[in-house]
Amino acid sequence: MPSAFLSCALRSRVALIIGALSLLLFFAACGASAPGEVGRSETPKGRTAPPTSFPMPPTTTGNGSLNAQSFTLLDNQQAKLSDYLGQVVVLDFWATFCAPCVEEAPHLDALQKRFGAQGLQVIGLNVGGPDDYPGIPEFAARLKINYKLGIPEPEMMNLYMGSNNAIPQTIVFDRKGRIVKHFVGYDQTTSAELERTIEKTVTSGE
Repeated sequence: MPSAFLSCALRSRVALIIGALSLLLFFAACGASAPGEVGRSETPKGRTAPPTSFPMPPTTTGNGSLNAQSFTLLDNQQAKLSDYLGQVVVLDFWATFCAPCVEEAPHLDALQKRFGAQGLQVIGLNVGGPDDYPGIPEFAARLKINYKLGIPEPEMMNLYMGSNNAIPQTIVFDRKGRIVKHFVGYDQTTSAELERTIEKTVTSGE
């Protein structure tokens, strides 16, 4: 009896130890994959398309509101959308590495030539990031782009692009500075609709 009792006691103690070890392993595993913990990843490099919009402070009154409408042209001249009131403005957010942007640019240039005398102003704003800015002059020369090109203030990107990183994004404004239509992406359907929108807005007289 004493021997049997010791055997049972030993088995119970072993079971308790195994149970305790199992619980420790379970909690360790849960801790390694706790919700909200993510691994760090490197910023994409090379020709990989970087994000085209980032978290920005909310637009406020005063200088914040001005920055949300401001951009710098290639000749370092500061400009803002209100400078173009009275004209129909096509604001295009693009980057040199973006294939649809490359396809869209000659069409925008053709529209500028076609409707420029009627008050159209196309403005291409590069959102590809600092690594992409040096390629703007070569891009313009290669595609024979003659409309205005520049770089937007971060607040302007945040206002008009928000959290949507897709490019190109093309926005048509009427002569009073009101948004007529906002296009995301570019293909044959978009091309035709963009042209119809511009023609209608230029000839509406508003």
